[in-house]
Amino acid sequence: MSINIYLYQVLTSMKIPCEVIVWNVLPVVRRELAKELVTVHEFSQAEVARRFGVTDAAISQYLKKKRGDSFIIEESSLFPQFMAEIKQSAKLIAEDRSSFEFEICRMCGVVKTIGLLQEIYQKHFGIDCVCCRHMGMGVE
Repeated sequence: MSINIYLYQVLTSMKIPCEVIVWNVLPVVRRELAKELVTVHEFSQAEVARRFGVTDAAISQYLKKKRGDSFIIEESSLFPQFMAEIKQSAKLIAEDRSSFEFEICRMCGVVKTIGLLQEIYQKHFGIDCVCCRHMGMGVE
């Protein structure tokens, strides 16, 4: 197989950054925010569900790690930095200084900026995230 055919197959099977974030990052963000809000900020599962716009059962699944796991993110050297940002988001939500929606958008930017999206692309597709490279996000 020529390099051009291989590259074409890789690029056409690759997802755009927003799809990668929706499938790989947002579930982890929701899980960690839910855990932080319930365990640290003493929110009820029902309150977290209301703010997230999901069912109580969904929050229960996040808390039991039946939803929102990603070994790529959890085993990344960037995970502590990711978690520091999650804790900040939870604190802002708990203090009514920010909304769940705004913090989700902020975390999307964090994932790009710290290089976690780039790492996900490398592990899933074996190539750099073209979007990240062009926008100077987490790529040297």
